[in-house]
Amino acid sequence: MTQTPPGGHDGPYPAPVVVPGFDVRPEWIDYNGHMNVGYYGVAFDMAFEVMLTDHLGMGGDMVTHSGQGPYILQSHLQFLREVRQGERFNYHIRLLDHDHKRGHYFAQMFAEADGALCATQEGLFMNVSHDTGRSAPYPDWAVARLARMLKDHNGLEPAPQIGRPIGIRR
Repeated sequence: MTQTPPGGHDGPYPAPVVVPGFDVRPEWIDYNGHMNVGYYGVAFDMAFEVMLTDHLGMGGDMVTHSGQGPYILQSHLQFLREVRQGERFNYHIRLLDHDHKRGHYFAQMFAEADGALCATQEGLFMNVSHDTGRSAPYPDWAVARLARMLKDHNGLEPAPQIGRPIGIRR
């Protein structure tokens, strides 16, 4: 595997990483007149890919150069306010933890018009070899970048949605 990063940068990283420029597409609207639940996952994934590629160099270019890349292992979405067709939004993404194969992140979706928090996603990702289909250690440069991003994000105020369990509140 190449030890040269295919893109991204070594930091410092914005805290949080802000990914702007999204809007609710007409095909994302469901029969309730708002963005369908499945498209939240699509949009969060698109924003996460921008952060991986533009900042960490661990997105699609890493797969092309090394045959390895991040797979999402677990994701927890919380829906806090509906969004409608044409509404613009952006993401704030922070790294919560990492080791030599995995990362734990938290993303927030904000409406551009009023700054309202619309949804959150907490996720766990792992580096996977496309040759074996199994987990693989990240190259040293990627581990160093994850460590730098974690350091840069450690000062962020904790969000109440992080680590929140799912279930019926009684």
